[in-house]
Amino acid sequence: MRERWWGGSGRRVPELAVEGDPAVPAHEALVLDGVDDLQGIAAAFEAGRPVVVRAASPEDVRAALARPEVAAVLVPEECRDLLGLDLTELTYG
Repeated sequence: MRERWWGGSGRRVPELAVEGDPAVPAHEALVLDGVDDLQGIAAAFEAGRPVVVRAASPEDVRAALARPEVAAVLVPEECRDLLGLDLTELTYG
């Protein structure tokens, strides 16, 4: 399982998880439905606050994980199969 830093906390969390997974304490984070709010993402990152993005497609997962400020991506339960994505293949072809 690949992990990312959880904001400025010094902890690491799974980079990809099902929404509600206790390993990703979303209540501590700025939770967004996409990566369009670059100012909000940058402000949270600068403040040391974790950024979490919800994603329901491979393209959304790739776009979120392409942002280094994003600590984790959460997928809905019905999209659990996204946890098995080959992120290297998705990114580099």
